[in-house]
This record gives sequence, structure tokens and C-alpha cells, in this order.
Amino acid sequence: MTKTVGDVVEPRGQVVLEARGIVKRYGHVIALDGADLELRAGEVLAVVGDNGAGKSQLIKVLCGAVVPDEGQVLLDGQLVHFRSPIEARLLGIETVFQDLAVAPALDIATNLFLGRELRREGPLGRWLRLLDKPRMRSEAQRHMDELKFRLPSITHPVEALSGGQRQGVAVARAAAFARRLVIMDEPTAALGVREGGQVLRLIRTIRDRGLPVILISHNMPSVFEVADRIHIQRLGRRLTVTTPQQHTMSEVVAMMTGALRPEEVARSQQNGTSPSR
Repeated sequence: MTKTVGDVVEPRGQVVLEARGIVKRYGHVIALDGADLELRAGEVLAVVGDNGAGKSQLIKVLCGAVVPDEGQVLLDGQLVHFRSPIEARLLGIETVFQDLAVAPALDIATNLFLGRELRREGPLGRWLRLLDKPRMRSEAQRHMDELKFRLPSITHPVEALSGGQRQGVAVARAAAFARRLVIMDEPTAALGVREGGQVLRLIRTIRDRGLPVILISHNMPSVFEVADRIHIQRLGRRLTVTTPQQHTMSEVVAMMTGALRPEEVARSQQNGTSPSR
């Protein structure tokens, strides 16, 4: 059963990734002001916040794209110092950025193994560096089947796919190689309802296969549909952590924007009244 300790919801599940007191400055601008975050095993943690709240900066720290000025990041309880996204990937953290980083002219299988291409065995692979395309296609099809994500053909060029299918390829690539967790930045942005639903089903499948997910999103209906916990970021730090069962969508938005404080929402819930705006 989920319980509340102070202003942070503490569910069951071991902490997989933790940020403590993260600070990031750009001259006189403080992007992160002592930010904290905990991702637990077996969950989708949504990170939400108004523009300028620091959620993107926090995620960039967790995936190695930004080096913090102060604070600590722990992976499975061990202190880590990421200097680049490659270092985070080597430790099993995969990130799906908003720009997807797919190669439109290449097929689905090649995109799935982008940067991790399989070489043929023997001299052809070692010296001539020839790709083992049949094996890549076979492995790519297996990953897609496991994720239950339907595509026209594994040899289909990505440029011929819909927006949701392209997003699915990027998400599937992260899921195929992640060993610890997957971070997703606005995966349903610019997608229609049907395509967004496909991506949300993919996120749930990844979680159910044992990989925890950090989901950054402005789309509140998507957040409430898929998230187990909701981390609210405001003014460069964590405001509170809640769940879709504890707070309504309007209450979360009000806390994000500063219209309500978490303690005001809690008091109104205890009194059985609507919080004043």
C-alpha cells in the first residue's frame, strides 16, 4: 500500500535511480536548485512541471547530457558521475529524446541497432566491417514481437512510417538495450490520440517487462493514464510527489503553476472541501 511521508509518496519497490540536491547554474540563472528525485523498481514515474521548472535539466543530468554543479546521482545505491550520455548508456540507462534521433532513410532494423550495429563473424566483420543484416533483422523483429508493437515490416524505411510508429521505433530501441531504466522526454508530443495510445501501451509493456520508466510530459491525460507516481517539479526543485489516485488532474496542474500548495490540497481533502483557487 502506498503511504505518504512528509510531502513525498513512498511506495513499495527498491530505489533504482536517485538524485540528491542537484544544482545547476548558468551564470546568474539557477536551473536546478537542490533538486531531488527517486525512481523505484517496477514503476512509471512521471515528471511534470510548468515551463522553466527545471524538469528537462534534471533529466539531462540523470542521462549524462548535463554535468551538475552540485549534488549526487546514485544508481542502485552506488554513486555515479556521468560525463556524457554514452557513460549513462554503458550503465544501462537509455533515453528517448524529443527529436527521436532516428535516421529516416534507413529501415526499422537498422534504426533499432543505430550505433550498435552487428558485424558479421570472422574476417568479413572484423576487417571489412560488414554488417550482419539478417541477424539484425531477426533480432529487431524479436524485440518488436516482445513489445507487441506492430509495424508494416522490419525492412520498412522509417521515413515511410507515421509519427507514432517512428516514436515506437525510438522507444523500442531504448527498451531493447536498457538494463536499468528508460527515460522518455515528451514521447506523445505532436501525436494524435490513436498514435499516442500506441506509445502509452508500449510504455506500460516496458514497465511490465521489469524496466522502470521516467516519463517527462506536458500531456496530463497521458500522465494520469500511465503513471504510477507523479513527481511535480517547480522552481528548480521537487515540490511534491503524488499519485493519480491521491490528486485530481486539476489539482496537479494547480500545484505545478503555484496556484495551490500541496498542504492546501491536503487540508481540503481532509475537510472534504474543494481547494480555493
